[in-house]
Amino acid sequence: MLKIDDLHVAVGPEDNRAEIIRGLTLEVPAGEVHAIMGPNGSGKSTLSYAVAGRDGYEATAGAVTLEGEDILGLDPNERAAKGLFLSFQHPMEIPGVQTMNFIRTAMNAQRKARGEDEISAADFIRLVREKAKLVGLDDAKLKRPFNVGFSGGEKKRMEMLQLAMFEPRFAIMDETDSGLDIDALKMVGEVVNALRGPDRGFLVITHYQRLLEYIRPDRVHVLAGGRIVKSGGASLAAELEKSGYEQFIEAA
Repeated sequence: MLKIDDLHVAVGPEDNRAEIIRGLTLEVPAGEVHAIMGPNGSGKSTLSYAVAGRDGYEATAGAVTLEGEDILGLDPNERAAKGLFLSFQHPMEIPGVQTMNFIRTAMNAQRKARGEDEISAADFIRLVREKAKLVGLDDAKLKRPFNVGFSGGEKKRMEMLQLAMFEPRFAIMDETDSGLDIDALKMVGEVVNALRGPDRGFLVITHYQRLLEYIRPDRVHVLAGGRIVKSGGASLAAELEKSGYEQFIEAA
């Protein structure tokens, strides 16, 4: 499903770029959840931004394909229309833009790009209220400007609401567990587990094992020095929790 081949990514102004991702290769088949763990500065967020198409994160070499199609030449909105979703570590606020209008506009933009009919107002309201209950957001939050005045945990719940609404083909979750309490962690796990299926893939980026207690990954990869240095089963996360990342930093 998502295949990354010898990817190199540079960040910064053109005359002073730093290569953060240095020959990273990874494949996440359809129907699987893979986790990436690693120390600070290893390139985890850089990888997610480069795959999603964020400005300032230039792929200088290598390839990224989604279901066999090269996506590096696509704009971020085009990648989203192909079914790629990124859950941010620090979700942004958009003052003046009402939450339900934002989500419905985004949904319909993706539907239009795929040649699908727009979702009706009645169907959208029914669906968004159903999914809001799943993630623990009340109607009052849906009527406010997007993420404005939300706590860190509420912003993450809003990210999970969008994930549940959009039902992307492939979701990248960039440290979604950052700052979450136990109840919110369980909620994230419930949303991801409800969406798991043979035609969808997930890449979960995290520092700690705690999220992976609720989202059981098929594979765990260690990212250090801009490349994957070790891969294994779900038990690898528990090993990292005990031993730390020092050995992999030295190896990288």
